[in-house]
Amino acid sequence: MPLFSALIPPDGVLDQVAAALGAPEDGDFRWSARENWHITLGFHGADDAAERGEWLAGRLAGAEAIDLRLEKAATFPGVLWLSVLGTGLHELAEKAGAGSEGRPYVAHLTLARFPRDRPEAASAWEERLAGFTSETWTATEAVLMSSDREQGLSHYRVIRSYALNRARD
Repeated sequence: MPLFSALIPPDGVLDQVAAALGAPEDGDFRWSARENWHITLGFHGADDAAERGEWLAGRLAGAEAIDLRLEKAATFPGVLWLSVLGTGLHELAEKAGAGSEGRPYVAHLTLARFPRDRPEAASAWEERLAGFTSETWTATEAVLMSSDREQGLSHYRVIRSYALNRARD
């Protein structure tokens, strides 16, 4: 089962995303389920959950909590997503395994997938979400998740959580 490390936005932020999307009915899009919304820190592929969990525990020990917010939509080929901004996010992602895929880390929250041969399909959504900005929240926990496929759909499950330390005043 593929594993990845992630941050999960709080319900209030997810409510804001859901409100901005409304009830999307674009037939070319496969919308990610709200319960699957997350910000990937590192993708670990098929791995032993216990071993990866211990590896992450060592890597994230002492990592600081970070303030984040979601902003405007953008695309990768076939993927519509929201940008994620926050000081320290790239450093946290590197600790959690980002960069092991051989490409630069781009913090994002995936909203939907669409046909790669129809890049214009996402244009209206990029425009609609161009001014979107969520409230800022403090990520105080990172998680190790598994990705299970059932009947062609991905279901994500938290395997282990890692506390991120609040900065000392």
